[in-house]
Amino acid sequence: MRVGLITPDPGHPLLAAAAALLTASGEHEVEVLDPAVGRAPARPADVYLLKSRTPRALALARDLEAAGARVVNSTAATARLQDRTAMARDALRAGLPFAPTRTYASGGELALALAEMPPAGPVVVKSRCSRKEDVVVRLEGAARIRDFASSAPHEPFVVQDFVPNPGWDHKLWAIGPHVFAALRRSELSPAAPGGGPVPLADLPPGWPALVRRVGEVFALDVYGVDVIDAGAGRPLIVDVNAFPGVRDQPGAPEALATLTLTAHRPG
Repeated sequence: MRVGLITPDPGHPLLAAAAALLTASGEHEVEVLDPAVGRAPARPADVYLLKSRTPRALALARDLEAAGARVVNSTAATARLQDRTAMARDALRAGLPFAPTRTYASGGELALALAEMPPAGPVVVKSRCSRKEDVVVRLEGAARIRDFASSAPHEPFVVQDFVPNPGWDHKLWAIGPHVFAALRRSELSPAAPGGGPVPLADLPPGWPALVRRVGEVFALDVYGVDVIDAGAGRPLIVDVNAFPGVRDQPGAPEALATLTLTAHRPG
């Protein structure tokens, strides 16, 4: 079996470890397609892992799908999650506990709207297009919102009301049926400076099932769900990501290698 990695970084710990597991027996081959320079080969691999979400990576993945290759996650599912407006709409329609999200065409439009109807508390502003190094910032007060609008990139934004929480982000990841979890100090809480993830052995009741439901709603196989505890263990989803890093999670490479082999099997 031939496995392709669509990524500019095949040395990423999760990918490298999963590739080593796949090739250890000598029965499988792993090849790398750098979306910045690569093109769909004449004879595609059996399965591709779509780790990159750049426009070129998505175009390459579409070509591979058109040639009959299986891509994990699918190009359509990966692209859909890049639009945070569509993400919120799909999640809320499916009954997921997703943070209510408002969309504005620019930072200026956002500032005007919030000036006319000031929020009761802080807001979280994010780039509508989810991507590497996008905008994610907590704003409070009219002056701070105006300052942001004056220097913001010219792009659409989404706004979510800041929900008071203990200052920890629950980073939940799924690889097939397996759910992994860690806590990370939220960079949006002034009382909780950022830091590295802290392993999390147990989740509140119902949270693993919620993660799997997210995968069903968005047709994902490898994904991340950012959740905050909105009080008494009540989960609030604030973001979903296709094929995140899932670093330092025991069992994650094995889960990815197994998923890759399973994805190739018919039915």
